[in-house]
Amino acid sequence: MKASPTDQRRLLDLAALDVTLRAADHARKNPAQAQRVQELLAQRQAQSVELTRLLGARDDLAAELSRIESDVAVVDARAARDAELLAATSSAKDAQGLGHEIASLAKRKNDLEEAELEVMERIEAAESEIAAQEALIAATNDEGARLSAEGKAAVESAAATYDGASRDRDAVAATVPADLLSMYDRLAARGIGAGLLRQRTCEGCRMVLAGSDLHRLAQAAEDDVVTCPECGCILVRTEESGLS
Repeated sequence: MKASPTDQRRLLDLAALDVTLRAADHARKNPAQAQRVQELLAQRQAQSVELTRLLGARDDLAAELSRIESDVAVVDARAARDAELLAATSSAKDAQGLGHEIASLAKRKNDLEEAELEVMERIEAAESEIAAQEALIAATNDEGARLSAEGKAAVESAAATYDGASRDRDAVAATVPADLLSMYDRLAARGIGAGLLRQRTCEGCRMVLAGSDLHRLAQAAEDDVVTCPECGCILVRTEESGLS
C-alpha cells in the first residue's frame, strides 16, 4: 500500500486518540473508587449485623433489669405488710416469725439491689458499645458517600474526555485516505494500529528492531506503508527513525 508521509503521520494522531479513548472508556466503566465502595457496602452490612446483636443484648439486659425491679417491688410490698402485722400482733410466736421473715426479705432485697447495680453497669457498657458501633457505621457511610461522589465525578469527567476524543478522532480520521484508515482500524482492533519508528525502536511495542529489518525499512520508498516485524503495527518513519 502507498500513502503520503503526511497521511501516515496522521495515523500517530489517531493512535494517540485511541489510547485516550481506551483509557477514558475504562475509567468511565471502572472508576477507581468502585472497588472500595463495594468493600464498604460489605463492611457496613457486617457492622449492621453487629449493631443488631448489640442492641439485642442491651434489650435483654433491660428486660432483666425490669424483672429485678419488679421483684424488688414485690419484696418491698411484702416487707411493708409484715411490718404492719408485726406492729399489730400481740403474739410472741407470730412476732418472732414475722421478724425472721422481715430479716429474710431485707437480705433478699439487698441481693436484688446488688444484682440491679450489676445489670445497670452492664447496660451502661452495652450503650457504650452501641454508640461506638453506630460511630463506625457513620464513618463507613461517610466514606462511602464521599467515594461515591468522587466516583460519579470521575465517570462524568471520563465520559467528557471520551466524547471529546471521539469527536477529535472523527475529525482526524476524515483526513486519512479510506484504504489507509481501513488498514489502521483493522490493526488497531487487535492492538496498536500505528507507532512511530524512533531511533530504530518501534514505539508501538517498544522493541528495538533487528539490523536486517532496519535495512529493509531503509530500502522502502517514502510513501510505502510498512509494518513493524515485531507487533505488526504501521511504522511511521521520520527523520528520527535512525534509518539513514
